[in-house]
Amino acid sequence: MNEYTAVPRPIEPPSALAPHWNWNRAIPQPGHMGVDFEGRVDFRRMHAYRLERARRALASSKLGALLTFDVNNIRYLTSTKIGEWERDKLCRFALLAGDKEPVLWDFGSAAVHHRLYCDWLPAENFRAGMLGMRGTVPPSAGLMKRHAEEIKDLLVQAGVADMPLGVDLIEPGMWLELERVGLKIVDGQQFMLDAREIKNIDEIVLLNQAAAMVDAAYHMIWEELKPGVRENDIVARANKLLYELGSDDVEAINAISGERCNPHPHNFTDRLVRPGDQAFFDILHSFVGYRTCYYRTFNVGRATPAQHDAYKKCR
Repeated sequence: MNEYTAVPRPIEPPSALAPHWNWNRAIPQPGHMGVDFEGRVDFRRMHAYRLERARRALASSKLGALLTFDVNNIRYLTSTKIGEWERDKLCRFALLAGDKEPVLWDFGSAAVHHRLYCDWLPAENFRAGMLGMRGTVPPSAGLMKRHAEEIKDLLVQAGVADMPLGVDLIEPGMWLELERVGLKIVDGQQFMLDAREIKNIDEIVLLNQAAAMVDAAYHMIWEELKPGVRENDIVARANKLLYELGSDDVEAINAISGERCNPHPHNFTDRLVRPGDQAFFDILHSFVGYRTCYYRTFNVGRATPAQHDAYKKCR
């Protein structure tokens, strides 16, 4: 380990995180809606847990702050989300400095929305900001320079400006501007990954709910999979079902059948399914930010003797 390796302090045992939960019981899959007659997902408890995990990762390091552009890390720190189109833009960013509350820079209208509806953070911590959306606005426009100076000022206020700043993902232009204001930039991604590694009961329930939605999609696929159906037909129907069930992002559905199964191409086409085919599917979707990579292989009609032999060998 180097001097910037994250070593989060031990977190409380599960009983302290959900004192009324019996960990010998099956993990619930309670549905989407909160009710007054059952304790279901407690989002405020989950937010506090995630922020504490990040704080401990930061406190156990030699970093003064974490600056995140990865939308998954931003959501982990701030419990905010905008449209899925944000995923590859590197346009939103959040700062966790010392023992201060996280600060989020978002599109102006989104920042106003957060101030109205996200009362778990101070309203003034939601700021309008935009860097360049990966070249749409060039660094010469000065947006990166202005935000670098703003971040430096916040680090000075937190008393950590002379300590390294951990960053997960960043545009080169923004990296250079942060260095120009005198900040030492180091790799901070592993700190966030280490913090996110251990889930609390609320996160586990959301993962279970996400998997239950994929169970429904696979039952639909089992019913629909027959000769003459195309791979893309299955992908379209699975997308429709998952969004109807409440998915907030169907990232990808791999649908691969017949001779396309080997080598595995990780995509789908308009190939017609035929009798005796193997058909492989992988469903990647998100429910309240918790994602699946849940895959199954089916046979169309029946399994061949060669498939039986291969299954026995693998098992």
